[in-house]
Amino acid sequence: MKSQATMICCLLLFLATECSYYKSKIHIKDGDKLQSSEGKPKTGRIQEKCQGPCITSSSCSQPCAKHFSGEIGFTCNKKKWQKSTETCTSLSVETLFKDANGSSRLSIAAPSIPLHILDFRAPEPINSVAQGIRKNCPFDYACIIGIVKSSEATSGNIAFIVELLKNITADLSDNVTREKMKSYSEVANHILNTAAISNWTFIPNKNASSDLLQSVNLFAGKLHIHNESENIVDELFIQMKGFHINHNTSEKSLNFAMSMNNTTEGILGVIEIPRQELWKLLPNTSQAISIAFPTLGAILKEAHLQNLSFPRASNGLVLSVVLPERLKQILLTFEKINKSRNARAQCVGWHSGKRRWDEKACETTLDIRNKVKCRCNYTRVVMSFSILMSPKSIFNKVLDYITCIGLSISILSLILCLLIEATVWSQVVVAEVSYMRHVCIVNIAISLLAANVWFIVASNFNGKAQDYNWCVAVTFFSHFFYLSLFFWMLFKALLIIYGILVVFHRMMKSHLMAIGFAIGYGCPLIIAATTVAVTEPGKGYVRTEACWLNWDNTKAVLAFAIPALVIVAVNLIVVLVVAVNTQKPSIGSSKCQEVAIIRRISKNVAILTPLLGLTWGFGIATLIEGTSLMFHIIFALLNAFQGFFILLFGTIMDHKIRAALRMRMTSLKGKSRAAENASLSPSNGSNLMNR
Repeated sequence: MKSQATMICCLLLFLATECSYYKSKIHIKDGDKLQSSEGKPKTGRIQEKCQGPCITSSSCSQPCAKHFSGEIGFTCNKKKWQKSTETCTSLSVETLFKDANGSSRLSIAAPSIPLHILDFRAPEPINSVAQGIRKNCPFDYACIIGIVKSSEATSGNIAFIVELLKNITADLSDNVTREKMKSYSEVANHILNTAAISNWTFIPNKNASSDLLQSVNLFAGKLHIHNESENIVDELFIQMKGFHINHNTSEKSLNFAMSMNNTTEGILGVIEIPRQELWKLLPNTSQAISIAFPTLGAILKEAHLQNLSFPRASNGLVLSVVLPERLKQILLTFEKINKSRNARAQCVGWHSGKRRWDEKACETTLDIRNKVKCRCNYTRVVMSFSILMSPKSIFNKVLDYITCIGLSISILSLILCLLIEATVWSQVVVAEVSYMRHVCIVNIAISLLAANVWFIVASNFNGKAQDYNWCVAVTFFSHFFYLSLFFWMLFKALLIIYGILVVFHRMMKSHLMAIGFAIGYGCPLIIAATTVAVTEPGKGYVRTEACWLNWDNTKAVLAFAIPALVIVAVNLIVVLVVAVNTQKPSIGSSKCQEVAIIRRISKNVAILTPLLGLTWGFGIATLIEGTSLMFHIIFALLNAFQGFFILLFGTIMDHKIRAALRMRMTSLKGKSRAAENASLSPSNGSNLMNR
């Protein structure tokens, strides 16, 4: 069972929240001055508002401020113009190679990177940048650092710098020196600043942050380390370390301590190469390089706000590694940025080909309040790792085992329950009350059995794009049968109240049956069909990470959570009414009678709790901040084994069913003995001889 579908409580109330703990927004409004990456105002103004009426989904563009090339795109949303894209840039190939007096030092064509390059609809002609660097700063990239660091971290400039770093990486023909690596990192550090995070949102190419990460990793992969161990880069938003390794090296680790800015406390990260992996190396010396980014997780999140395959924020450093090809596995330790007790995490690796976090690349081995340990598989396409926020999910092997074992036992128990009901049906449904009671139990068992089966089927889809239509169908049936379970429990509760309060007037059996099926299957069908009809046209019915009702966009999961909680509340009231109605001690009653009353009340509550779904109410406790893992385990036990409890309390503990089973067994034994006696009688023996 997938860890994301570990608990049935996720199907009751999964209030997923998207957390981002270190966004530093730069809002540029009409008449405001542009802000630099350090927050200092720069000269120039831009026009923020478009002319004409704001019609939903319409768009327009405005020119950038003076001294900036490009434009700012706006989209009408809720009758307000909101910035959607920006290509404003003050950088160009020409400005990168100017003397202090302003004269150009670049004697080739291509004075600037055209705007269509910033929109990433055509490849960058890298020769102009490469030739300029080879001519003006062949030993390092110091000649461009001053221009880059003095530029404003606008969306257009960020896009330009990402393209610049990509071009430098693509043009490499020899090993990278430490000086080049430092200059390269200074340029990257400029656009990794916390003050620039929100500006990544408006870059037309949403893959720019992924391109930056891949470029840095590839560039670092060509670095040659001279010393046995050294700190290569120590910038505020990018650090790099490396060391020599061979098959005789003992277990190695790299420690990082980085802050989000100059004031916050450092966040720790550790990379370890296991001893068994180092044994795979050849006798000759190899090298390992690691890079740490404190803000890149937020930048990746910000740049993929519209990408539904990236629903969660990073809660730690992003750690990249460059290892020899023989090494396939590493161990990582991340300190959490958000150390809330309920801020669970999931270890992931960034897949450079798919441009998304890959949950299959890592395994979470430890998740406590302040840190997470991961075991990750290293490949040439998965070189960077982090932990993602998962505030309301609990990933625990104990819960995995409880769910798998509980669902298996629950399904077998429900099948046995239905077989027993079919066997003794004619003997236990003589009276009208018992008939309706067993109708409820049978339909509760059928609904829960179907819901459990669809739950298992849904866990194998995980919202993959190629299975989307199937995922919608599976989610619909899961939603329908779980609702049917609750509505049949509601009908059973109403029958109990009906039996207590209505004494002299009884409804016809056919009317009760009609009401029961209308409530048990009609109401769920209406709710499930309405939910899919309203949300699916906008592709908002299911989640991207699992086949279940969407929360992030349409809140479709409320179509299950609200009815379920209301029914649990109503059924709780019914149980209280039964408990009060049960305790009717006579005048002068003895202590023995009082004890009997307490036992009767306890028995009624024990029987009604699973049959009326009250165990689902424990799910509320699991949503409270700081809830102990024990509450999650109790909730999983109560609900994963619900089918077994229905068999036990709804069938086996019913004395009429037990009596009917005994009669059935006695009858079968009697028929068996009669057949055996008949086969051994003398008359049969003589007949056989005659034949």
